Amino acid sequence: MLRIDDLSVHYGGIHALQGVSFEVPEGKIVTLIGANGAGKSTTLKSIIGLVKPSGGTIQLGGQSMRGLDTKDIVRRGVVLAPEGRRIFPNLTTEENLALGAFARNDKAGIEQDKLKVFKLFPRLEERRKQKAGTMSGGEQQMLAVARALMSRPKLLMMDEPSLGLAPLIVKMIFEIIKTINAEGTTILLVEQNAKAALEIADFGYVLETGRITLSGPGKELLADDRVRSAYLGEGQ
Repeated sequence: MLRIDDLSVHYGGIHALQGVSFEVPEGKIVTLIGANGAGKSTTLKSIIGLVKPSGGTIQLGGQSMRGLDTKDIVRRGVVLAPEGRRIFPNLTTEENLALGAFARNDKAGIEQDKLKVFKLFPRLEERRKQKAGTMSGGEQQMLAVARALMSRPKLLMMDEPSLGLAPLIVKMIFEIIKTINAEGTTILLVEQNAKAALEIADFGYVLETGRITLSGPGKELLADDRVRSAYLGEGQ
């Protein structure tokens, strides 16, 4: 589905991504893990059009997406649930969800999808008229994911969905990610909780200082001594 080849990004004199290449097959969960500053968020921002690459290719279904505006990338079926949630705090849950469907004009379908996300996130239905800024961190993260789903993405990219959440909420978020994938949405996950991410991922890549240094099936990376030592807090 998504193919990245030799992707490079510069921030001034900083070479943030240095020839990054990977694939996200249709229907799978792929995760990028790595330390802070490794280039994980920059990779997602490059795909969605928020950062301009200095080299390389980004293809969705064999068609190039480099140079497209973000709104056009969303219309092609790629959406990002960003780090830090970035919900609209002064708008209600329902208003945030409506903004997630901004590129659509099928009112019946939008209403149907709203009911689907309420089924997936019952807490949000209880908070449908509540301003998003008054909700808990976990509820705001649910809203960020639900808002992304309202665009009916083919590929859902998620940037640090567990950041700052209590362990029980983290467990629930990862169960929801598996459910979303099982219902047909391809997922590209950036996550510092490497163990949780690799446990649900079909395939994983390790990003270090702008380069892919390891790759393999999620369960194989979980068992790799280098990953266990560097990212899982375990000795070799």
